[in-house]
Amino acid sequence: MNADVRLGRPAGRWVLLATVLGSGLASIDATVVNIALPRLGEELDAGAAALQWTVNGYTLSLAALILLGGSLGDRYGRRTVFVLGVAWFALASLLCGLAPNVETLIAARVLQGVGGALLTPGSLAILEAVFVREDRAKAIGAWSGLGGVAGAIGPFLGGWLVEAASWRWVFLINVPLAVLVIGVALRHVPETRDADAPRRLDMTGAVAGAAGLGGLTYGFTAWPTLGGGHSAVLGTLALGVAGLAAFVLAERVSPHPMLPLTVFSSRAFSATNLSTFAVYAANGGVFLLVVLNLQVVTGFSPLAAGTAMLPVTALMLVLSSRAGALAERIGPRLPMTIGPLICAVALVLFARIGPDADYLRDVLPPVLVLGLGLSATVAPLTATALGSVDARYAGVASGVNNAVARAAGLLSVAVLPLAAGIGTGSLTDPAALAPTYRSSMWICAGLMVAGALIALLGVPGRTRAADTPVRTHCAVADTPLHPSERL
Repeated sequence: MNADVRLGRPAGRWVLLATVLGSGLASIDATVVNIALPRLGEELDAGAAALQWTVNGYTLSLAALILLGGSLGDRYGRRTVFVLGVAWFALASLLCGLAPNVETLIAARVLQGVGGALLTPGSLAILEAVFVREDRAKAIGAWSGLGGVAGAIGPFLGGWLVEAASWRWVFLINVPLAVLVIGVALRHVPETRDADAPRRLDMTGAVAGAAGLGGLTYGFTAWPTLGGGHSAVLGTLALGVAGLAAFVLAERVSPHPMLPLTVFSSRAFSATNLSTFAVYAANGGVFLLVVLNLQVVTGFSPLAAGTAMLPVTALMLVLSSRAGALAERIGPRLPMTIGPLICAVALVLFARIGPDADYLRDVLPPVLVLGLGLSATVAPLTATALGSVDARYAGVASGVNNAVARAAGLLSVAVLPLAAGIGTGSLTDPAALAPTYRSSMWICAGLMVAGALIALLGVPGRTRAADTPVRTHCAVADTPLHPSERL
C-alpha cells in the first residue's frame, strides 16, 4: 500500500480526476447508448434483436468479468489494470464509432464491456489504497458526487451529439477523454497492489459465469425471431443453465472462489440480493424503453428524450444520503419495502405515455415519483448488502450485489420484449413499440412489487451497520462498488 496522498493537495486532486473520468466513461456509456438506438437502428438497418444486443453486449462482458477485473488489479497493480482498461475501452469505443454494420458494433460493444470490467473496480480501489485514512471517506464522497454530476451530464451530452452530429460521436468522444485519463493516471496515480491477494485466479468460475449469462441472454434475445422450439434457442438456454450450475459448483470447490458461497448463509444478504435482482431488472427495462418510447412513439428529439430522466439523478443526488441515514435509524426493511412500491406507481404512470404526451403533464410526474422511489431504495439496499455479512466479506458482498444488479439489467433487456409480445417486430417502429412499451412498464411495475415483498419478508428490521461511504453514491443503473472490492 502507498496510502500517503492527501485530498487537499495537487496530487490528490489529480488522482481524483483520473478515477472520476475513468469510471465515468464506463458508467455513462452504459446508459447514453440508449438515446442513440433509434438513429443507429435506422442507419444500420438493425432489428429488435440487434438493438438488444447493442445494449446487452456491453452489459454481458461487464457483468461477467467485473469481479475478475478487481482481482487482477489487486494482484498485478491497480493503476496498471485501470490504465489497461481505459485504453481497451478507448480502442473498443473507436471501433464502435467506425462500425460499418451492426454486427461489428455488437462485437465492439462486447469489447467495451471487457474494458469497463478492468477499469471500474480499480477506480475506487485506487482511492482506498492511495489516500491517507483520514481523507478516504472525503475522497470517495467526492468521487461519488462528481460521478453523479457526470451521470447527469451524460444523457444531455449524448442527446446533443446524436441530434447535432451523429450517433457515432456517442462512442468517438470517449477516445480523447480516455487519452486524458491515461496521461493523468500514468503521471500522477501511484501504483498499488495487494500483497495478500490469492496467487491463483478463479478462471473456471469466470468462464462458467460468462457462459451462463451469455447462453441465457442469447437464447431469450433470439426467441422472438427463431421461435421457442428452435434448436439454437433451446441449446443456448440449456448452455446458460448449465453454465450457471457449473459456476456454483466451481465456487463450491475452488480454494480461491470468486464468490464464497458462505455469504449466502445470511438470510438478510440473500433476501437483499433477490430484491436487488427484481428492482434492477425493472430499472433495466425502464431506462431502455422509456427513452426509446419518447423518441419513437411520442416524437421527442434525442436531446429531449436524453434529458427527460435527469430529475431522477438530481433527486438521488440530493436524497440518497438522507435515505441512508434514515435507514440506519429505523432499519432497512421499511425503506426497501416502500421505495419499490413508489417506483411501481411511477411505472404504471409511465405506461400511459403515448403519441401525444406532453413532458410537463405526462412525463415529468412519473419521473419525479420514480426518483423518490429509487432514492428511498438504493442506499438502504446497498448498505444492507454490506452490513448483513462479516466485515471481512464486505468487498465480496458489494461485488456480488453489483454483479446481481448488472445481470438483472442484462436479462431484463433480453427477456422484456419477448415477455411483452414484441414478436418479430421492430423497436424503432411506433406501431410495434407502443404496445410492447405499455406491457413492459406493467411487467416492470410487477417486478418492483416483487422486490418490495421480498424485502418485507426477508430483510430484518435491523442489520449490522457497515463501515462504508457508499450511501452517498447515486447509482441509477447499477449499485455502487465498495472501495475494497476484490475476490
